[in-house]
Amino acid sequence: MTIEVERIRAMLFDVDGTLSDTDDQWVGRFANMLRPFRFLFRDGNAHPFARWTMMAIETPGNLVYYWLDRLHLDDEVTALFNFMARRGIGRKSHPFWLIPGVDVALDQLGSHYPMAVVSARGRESTLSFLRQFNLLDHFGAVATSQTCRYTKPFPDPLVWAAEQLGVQPHECLMIGDTTVDMRAGKAAGAQTVGVLCGFGSEGELRRAGADLVIPSTADLPAALGW
Repeated sequence: MTIEVERIRAMLFDVDGTLSDTDDQWVGRFANMLRPFRFLFRDGNAHPFARWTMMAIETPGNLVYYWLDRLHLDDEVTALFNFMARRGIGRKSHPFWLIPGVDVALDQLGSHYPMAVVSARGRESTLSFLRQFNLLDHFGAVATSQTCRYTKPFPDPLVWAAEQLGVQPHECLMIGDTTVDMRAGKAAGAQTVGVLCGFGSEGELRRAGADLVIPSTADLPAALGW
C-alpha cells in the first residue's frame, strides 16, 4: 500500500511513541526496576526484556481503554489522572522526551499542511508535552481523551480535528505508532502512516490498515518525496 500524496490536505499526529519518546522512558524505568535481578539477563542487560514486556502489554492496555471508553468511564479515569497530575500526586515529575528529528519534520510539514494532535492522553499532559518543546503553535487543534464522547480507536476525535482544520476526514493523514491509531484513521476514512519509533511492529501496523510504515516520524517528509 502507498500514500496518495495529492489527496492529503491535513495531518493528524498521535503523541506517545509518535512525537514523544514516552515508550523509551517507560522501558528505561522498567529496566531500572529490574536492576536487582540483572543476573537473570544476558550480559546483565534488562532492556531487551523490558521492551518486549512493554510491547506485549500495549495491545491489552489499548483493549482496557477501549472498554473504559465504551462504558463511558474513560472521562472519570482521565479526570482523576489530570487531577493527580496537577497536584503532583502519585508520582515524581519526569520531563518528556522528544523523538529525535521530530521538531525539524514538523517545521517542514507545517509549511505545507495544517496539522492537529489526536491523542488518547489527558489534556493536561498533552499540553505540557507540547509546551515543553514549543510545539503548540504547530497545531491548529488538539484532541485529547476528553474532547469527544469516544476516543481512538473510534473515529470521533479525528473527525473533530478535521472539522477544526477545515478539511474532510478522508483528506487527512493519520500518523501513529499503534494499531489503535491505524484503526481510528481507517474508521474516519483517512490515510494512515505507522511509525516504528513506538511500540508497534510493522506486521501489526500493516494488518491494522497502515498505508505506509516508516522507521520514525522524523522520516515522514522524505517518505512523502520531499
